[in-house]
Formats: sequence, C-alpha cells, structure tokens
Amino acid sequence: MSQQAQSIDARGKHRILAELKRLEQETRFAEEELEQLEKTENAIAACKELLGNVEAKPDPLLPETTGPVNPSWDRWFEGPQDSKGCRCWIF
Repeated sequence: MSQQAQSIDARGKHRILAELKRLEQETRFAEEELEQLEKTENAIAACKELLGNVEAKPDPLLPETTGPVNPSWDRWFEGPQDSKGCRCWIF
C-alpha cells in the first residue's frame, strides 16, 4: 500500500472512531436522561400520594367551626344583606 493510501485509510479510521465516540456519548446522555425520567415518575407518584393524604385530613393548626363563633363579626365578612342598606360609594 502506498503512503498516500495509508494516510487516507488512517483519516478514514480516525473519522469512524470519532463518530463512534460521538454516538457512545449521545447514548450515555440518553441513558442518563431516561434514568432522570424514571426518578421523576417516582417522585410524581409520591407527590400525588402525599397530596391525597394531606387533602383528606383537616389542618390541625386551623380551628374547625361549624358556625360563627361571634355572629357580630359576620357583618364584616359577608357583605350587605340588602342593597338599600349599603351606603358605600367609590369615587
């Protein structure tokens, strides 16, 4: 084989090896991405379960009342009972 043929052959081998390394690197990236997706799916399932448990139970820091503790406070939060009684004007 002539020297020119050997150098062309060496460049061809180099290109093939470079392409193989690139493909191996892309494969590793794809595998890492798949692992991350699997972890994310597990986290989503755990979050859904936790959310279901939290929503099913009342907040222990908030008092539960079946009605107003002090009925006179209702007038501040409910709004006017009839529209004629309201004398609020916004300019």
